[in-house]
Amino acid sequence: MGGSDQHRQGHSQTADPVVVFDDDEQVTANRQPAPAGAASNGTVVVKTHTEYPAVARNSSSDTFAVLVHVKAPAMTDAGAAGDAQPRTPLDLVTVLDVSGSMRGQKLALLKQAMRFVIDNLGPDDRLSVVSFSSGARRVTRLVRMTDAGKAMAVSAVDSLVAGGGTNIAEGLRTAARVLDERRHWNAVSSVVLLSDGQDTYTTVRRWGSEAGSNYEALVPPSFLRTGGEWSAPIHTFGFGKDHDAAAMHVIAEATGGTFSFIENEAVIQDAFAQCIGGLLSVVVQEARIAVTSVHLGVRVISVRSGRYESRVHEDGREATVQVGELYADEERRFLLFLAVPRAEDSDSDTVLVKVVCSYRDAATGGDVSVTGENAVVVRPEDASEAERSAEVERERVRVQAAEDIAAARAAAEHGAHEEAVKILENRERLVAQSGDGDAVIVGLAAELREMRERVSSRERYEGSGRAYMLAGMSAHAQQRANSRQQESFDAFGEAAPDEVTLSYATPAMRAMLLRSRGASVEHKLRESGEVAQSYGVPL
Repeated sequence: MGGSDQHRQGHSQTADPVVVFDDDEQVTANRQPAPAGAASNGTVVVKTHTEYPAVARNSSSDTFAVLVHVKAPAMTDAGAAGDAQPRTPLDLVTVLDVSGSMRGQKLALLKQAMRFVIDNLGPDDRLSVVSFSSGARRVTRLVRMTDAGKAMAVSAVDSLVAGGGTNIAEGLRTAARVLDERRHWNAVSSVVLLSDGQDTYTTVRRWGSEAGSNYEALVPPSFLRTGGEWSAPIHTFGFGKDHDAAAMHVIAEATGGTFSFIENEAVIQDAFAQCIGGLLSVVVQEARIAVTSVHLGVRVISVRSGRYESRVHEDGREATVQVGELYADEERRFLLFLAVPRAEDSDSDTVLVKVVCSYRDAATGGDVSVTGENAVVVRPEDASEAERSAEVERERVRVQAAEDIAAARAAAEHGAHEEAVKILENRERLVAQSGDGDAVIVGLAAELREMRERVSSRERYEGSGRAYMLAGMSAHAQQRANSRQQESFDAFGEAAPDEVTLSYATPAMRAMLLRSRGASVEHKLRESGEVAQSYGVPL
């Protein structure tokens, strides 16, 4: 929990007086017309893969799979070379739990992680720090991360003191005001929420499973995506084993963010780093995929799109997927299931669907539309020798595994731990049989094995299994890297990263993660040197 009654009485955090948060620092001019590729190399790449390259002329199918694969452009070579990167500036609000249970090492690690975030923001990025315990407080206004802005932000973070209860809803309401009432806007906005406890001030029905709960009561209306409008995502971080994982998962899902489980408190900086690496590399916004059947007899039956909103028109002739933001080099895969009719004797092939990805270039604000090559199958007399697409099969395996993870989690919530283990065990076996050393398949099998251990009993599930599984569901549903660690350790005694979630990580996310680990090593060396000097040991 976020703190004892004694803590709440002695360290209550009062909310800001009712003032308008319109004192944000003015942004630098951005989104000026720029040459193509000024912030990214090229455009989104759109590809399709058919389940089989051929369908026999006299055959038909109601479940023919087509994989739609989109990949965002890379950052410019100049950007990859250093920090002078012509990237899209970020407005970031960090909402930090400073309740009584954050005292000591937890708060020290949080401050260290925040110093790393501040150090890696650029002069055009803006940061506002919000803290919450029994109430919430805007610690810093939305200010540019110039040298002066960074110094102010570090000083503000260093001044944070833990005490009181846990009022997540008030922290998010304050963050919403920071973004809603600002006078100026950077092109990219996001919120990072960290908590180690459960909201003790908001009336929320808690049934373990989100299905019977109303955790969305914690989310201010302006963050909820409605009517096709895009809002700032809230990326949530559950810190330690006492946080409300179900609440943090719902907050992230409702706003298009990811949920990360920081089981090992020492890796909080790495978790923040990976997230920030993505936010600082947004190249695509408001992406939308439109699928249109070309052949008159082809129909779209269904779309498997995870948490991305999809719609199939009544006549089956069109379908859409709302994708939203993409980081540089980030990929999304969606499975279409089509009805494919028999072919006429004169037909040598059938053109199935056309796929168009439209989006806004994050750097210039310009609208872009990219059309991929049509999905086509040839129609021979006999197609028995046609080979199944490895790309389609890999995505089918991933989608089925994600569905079974959700089913196992539902069983565990109802106390059916043996059933949950069986679901995961069966899926692990099927996944292992489907891959021939494929890295994604191997990682997926390892993830299922880890989950199987964590749902094996009520004690294990409530201790870490729920949070671990929800983090896995978040990563797969968004096809975006988040943070969690497997219960194994490397040669240095550090928690091993979950490679299946790292498989979604972009080059920018991995680079920031490596930078964080390097900074942590330097910090430890500096601390050991200071300790040695205090004992008079020569260095």
